[in-house]
Amino acid sequence: MNPDFLVVGAGVAGLRAAIELAEAGEVLVVAKDTLQESSSEYAQGGVAAALSDDDEVELHEQDTLVAGDGLSDREAVHVLVENGPRAIEQLIEWGAAFDRIGGKLQFAREGAHSRSRVLHAHGDSTGREMARTLYEKAASLPSIHFRSFSAITDLLVEDGQVAGAVACDERERRSVKIQARATLLASGGLGHVFLETTNPDVATGDGVAVAYRAGAEIGDIEFVQFHPTALHVEGAPRFLLSEALRGDGAYLRNGAGERFMSRYDERLELAPRDVVSRSIASELKRTGETHVYVDLTHLDGPYLKERFPRIYETCLRFGVDITQAPVPVHPAAHYAMGGVRTDLNGRTTMGRLFAAGEVACTGVHGANRLASNSLLEGVVFGARAGAAMRELAGAPRLGGSAPAISIPDMRADDLRRIAWDKCGLVRSAASLSEAVSLLSDSRMEAMSHPHRADFERRNIRDVALLIARCGLAREESRGGHYREDFPKSRTEFQKHSSISIDHEPTFR
Repeated sequence: MNPDFLVVGAGVAGLRAAIELAEAGEVLVVAKDTLQESSSEYAQGGVAAALSDDDEVELHEQDTLVAGDGLSDREAVHVLVENGPRAIEQLIEWGAAFDRIGGKLQFAREGAHSRSRVLHAHGDSTGREMARTLYEKAASLPSIHFRSFSAITDLLVEDGQVAGAVACDERERRSVKIQARATLLASGGLGHVFLETTNPDVATGDGVAVAYRAGAEIGDIEFVQFHPTALHVEGAPRFLLSEALRGDGAYLRNGAGERFMSRYDERLELAPRDVVSRSIASELKRTGETHVYVDLTHLDGPYLKERFPRIYETCLRFGVDITQAPVPVHPAAHYAMGGVRTDLNGRTTMGRLFAAGEVACTGVHGANRLASNSLLEGVVFGARAGAAMRELAGAPRLGGSAPAISIPDMRADDLRRIAWDKCGLVRSAASLSEAVSLLSDSRMEAMSHPHRADFERRNIRDVALLIARCGLAREESRGGHYREDFPKSRTEFQKHSSISIDHEPTFR
């Protein structure tokens, strides 16, 4: 199996890159599990772009920089917002059906945005609509092929360059080598490294883990965004209740029915996600309760059903009618600001290896992602990575080898609980040091025929350890990283973290 280009991941970033590569050679898009199971599919909140009459690219840029808490790369942000409007217009040309009023695009405002610039599709299925559009476009191009595997387990490396990847075909109980002239990691997020997450089950940090083991530099991995409002009902998945609910006027209430955000931030329910998440954690600590509530009962019921059909139907399935009763919620791991470090064209620190989407660290999000910028980042930087990969269309093929496989002997849920308890919303030197110790001491066992679940345990352990090590080194609080022993940001840490298999965490 030797395509010219290998794309790992079938979310919006991977599909957009594949489309860009189609004229340069044979493209193989590989997905973990199924082509429909990606974080893009679950993205409800929307996609932000400065397209409305009262908006400007410069305002979107400024809002993104403010949300990034001093760590967003200004050049990367400019690339995102400058290319954003055209990227969305292109999706519309390809058939994306964003919500409209009277024929005109409908724009919503979400937390930390200074203008109404967030587009939605089918109310709360924006990512699904974008992924559908891109998949249909990609599938129409004869040079793009799709294949589902259980997992990509490692990268093939030759003299510091990536020659492709090894896939696990669990149905046939074998490993498959895929050699390519250039490889793109667009494998999505790492939410399932934590016990509580809004992410799909496939989001076990695979891209970060395989890149790290191959020798690539990982950046800002300590910055994890915890979404403040995940459904908290016994037996229900931690389904995300979109920020757009609060944008449309939902209140946050404690068990006594009190709106409590005024205790923590003057922006109330529209404060940035990290602020709202920590405010909820503080309120739960103050009251001793297990969850707070999103209250929409004062809003128009028929409007809510039309505006948020997926949220309405999912909550109803688990016994909560959002038009009649407040919804119990609790923060959950949602999005990784850090990942495999790239330049503005998706190039990593290893030759022939590229990354785009949530797995990548472009510098756009800094310490805290602005709501609804992630889908935009996927299409903008996916296209740029695809364009850069075309330069390798005539490059000679490499052979390459993968590292030996050893799997931690701890259960996945035990690893995830360590990450949640020790590296979650509130961290400290004590908790992070304990996480490093527990994860480092996990005995690694050689396995001759690992299953997908074994590979995922290895990746969960590797990524959790990276988060703990970099979180311990960053002795401050900034964005999604909150240290109770260093509750303020510090000028000396207004730098990006970097870690690789060859060096300890550094800042620059």
